Amino acid sequence: MDIRFRNRAEAGSVLARKLERYRDMAGVLVLGLPRGGVPVANAVAIALNAPLDILLVRKLGVPGQNELAMGAIASNGIQILNDSVIQYLGIPEHVVEAVTKREVEELRRREGEYRGVRPPADIPGKAVIVVDDGLATGSTMKAAIAALRRQDPAKIIVAVPTASLETCEELKSAANEIVCAITPEPFYAVGLSYEDFEQTTDAEVRTLIQQAATRSP
Repeated sequence: MDIRFRNRAEAGSVLARKLERYRDMAGVLVLGLPRGGVPVANAVAIALNAPLDILLVRKLGVPGQNELAMGAIASNGIQILNDSVIQYLGIPEHVVEAVTKREVEELRRREGEYRGVRPPADIPGKAVIVVDDGLATGSTMKAAIAALRRQDPAKIIVAVPTASLETCEELKSAANEIVCAITPEPFYAVGLSYEDFEQTTDAEVRTLIQQAATRSP
């Protein structure tokens, strides 16, 4: 029987049980990928008694097929391009640049919207658990990992409630550890693993980050 999570919060609680060894451990930081990854990461952070922050990443959608990723960008000027998609579809360089420019502007807007004046969490030397609500192609998570590597963490743990088995395998070479609660086969879409997969709002992300700031040491 297929396993489905009621919502992102329940998915985070299930995921946290697979990360139990990090509970109350010094130097652990949980990062949620906005927007959908933040409610999952919040549940993980609470269960592990770890601080929570966000890592901004934006997918570069193919024009006219926005769900199809031709790459992703993250904070610190990181850009990951899916060359196979770009070449197969014959996407011109100027189109890639235009989409990237638009998404950089949106990334900056969200950074201010979610974090306000609070500085980002310190990454150097931390065991960073990067959480999203699921992985399909993995482009967004690859950009997140690349952004983190530049900040010298002690360890990067990718943790998601649901993912394609193939994508989990691909990410093993980029992260130190991959934790996927379930890997449905065949894998069609992240949302199929949830009963409630309504879009997380900016206000919800902002509230969760503010609440996390008050409970963090």
